[in-house]
Amino acid sequence: MIAALQMYDWPEIRWATDRFWAGLAQRLGVELDLSRPEDFTGPWFRDDLLFAQTCGYPFTHALKGQVKIVATPHYAADGCEGPNYCSMVFAREARPLPEFFGVTAAVNTPDSMSGMLALKLVFAPYAWQGRFFGHVVWSGSHLASLAAVREGRAGVCAVDSVCVELARRHRPQDLEGLVEVARSPAVPGLPWITRAGQPERLRGVLRAVFADPALADARAALLLSGFSALDAAAYDRITSLEAAMERQGGLALP
Repeated sequence: MIAALQMYDWPEIRWATDRFWAGLAQRLGVELDLSRPEDFTGPWFRDDLLFAQTCGYPFTHALKGQVKIVATPHYAADGCEGPNYCSMVFAREARPLPEFFGVTAAVNTPDSMSGMLALKLVFAPYAWQGRFFGHVVWSGSHLASLAAVREGRAGVCAVDSVCVELARRHRPQDLEGLVEVARSPAVPGLPWITRAGQPERLRGVLRAVFADPALADARAALLLSGFSALDAAAYDRITSLEAAMERQGGLALP
């Protein structure tokens, strides 16, 4: 069995990630430490995956039909409402969006809802023949995308609202000199998933963990305020937004 919660597992709150999982594991009756492999996507594809969190774009694309959704967390952060969240687009100066035509974009990964598709959805209405950005810096992470814009190696980037709130709390220097210029459409947030586990049982355990006052400080550190038992169809909003954008001409990332 394997469990992995690496999507928001910042060093500053790793203690909270571990305590949150310990509360789950204890109630599940398993002795299993969290896995933190360098390839954070690897656990998603393992048949013995007990519990993990994935991004909405892999969930609706590479993982479609291969994993079972458990629940969608709620985050106490600006840009989040219930199970939904958005991305914030940052630049070094405030300008009308069309004036960013030709700039370099910093993108964390090609399969990121919050860093890739969100950015395309924001700028696609201003694209010309499917083009808007002059170049792309593939940064590898949201924090690295912010650094690329801050240091002038890129002009814009999109970062999900949970990461932005964590940066405000723990790494405000990463946002210095940056301004928010747009927000993406809201979509369901990063789902908790399983392959080997039973979603209904896992949801019951989650309810107990969210009701446990001894875990209140860990939940607060992780910005967790609750969860919704969404089904996979709720994430069709992601593919619908992508399809609508493509019908309008799309936006290529060079």
